[in-house]
Amino acid sequence: MSSVQVLTAAQAMAFAAARLRAAGVDDPARDARLLLAHAARIEASRVTLIAPEELDPDVAERYEQLIALRAVRVPVSHLLGEREFYGRRFKVSKDVLDPRPETETLIEVALAQPFERVLDLGLGSGCILVTLLAETPQATGLGVDLSEAACLQASANALLHRVEARIDIQQSDWFSNVTGSFDLIVSNPPYIALDEMADLSPEVREHEPDLALTDGGDGLASYRALAAGVGAHLRPGGRLCLEIGPTQGPAVAAMLQQAGLTHIAILPDLDGRDRVVFARNGA
Repeated sequence: MSSVQVLTAAQAMAFAAARLRAAGVDDPARDARLLLAHAARIEASRVTLIAPEELDPDVAERYEQLIALRAVRVPVSHLLGEREFYGRRFKVSKDVLDPRPETETLIEVALAQPFERVLDLGLGSGCILVTLLAETPQATGLGVDLSEAACLQASANALLHRVEARIDIQQSDWFSNVTGSFDLIVSNPPYIALDEMADLSPEVREHEPDLALTDGGDGLASYRALAAGVGAHLRPGGRLCLEIGPTQGPAVAAMLQQAGLTHIAILPDLDGRDRVVFARNGA
């Protein structure tokens, strides 16, 4: 793309897509379009309008830098600084796990019944807790994360989506600094086993925080901690919703049953893979 300054937007995108395809990027045409929109500071839907036009040199230079980074598998979300989740845009960075479409299943399960007080364990970007509060105006919530950087990122997203008055964010190792009780507890904990990390894409393995991906063992340590502590903080009749890896449902369900929870169910995502374990405290 050395002569990108004299290319039209359409030509620049074509060269960029070819470069990304050669680098092994999954959807090179989409990424080329999104990054051009970011470089040109326009909505992605407007890219077709500028396709016949020559790129401004400043835009071309920004685009070249973005494509170079994407070619070494820096995630698009990190280059854009945001990712969409449940119809809202969340600010993201290397300090937090990217919000993912499959996690919207957890949101749907949590929103299926009313709640007033919610706890999010392993807050990350805040996408789960902020979404639940934005969708439930009468609710308040506490979010905790071991990472101080994640807490700061979640606070920024709470402000962005105007739920900051109803959210409390604290640094905590699971339940260690949690007080009080809740009628809904949610979590998307690190559940990738250490021996599965090598199979992840470079975008995930090299650019997302290990702390949010793996427990460094069998992928179930977080669920053991959650099962051990949930009884002290889940109100009678309260609900627990946990995201899981596709093969972990039976093991996690057994832990929750042993912890005395009831109405345990393993629920699939839109692709039909086990994604959420649901449980209730009592009848």
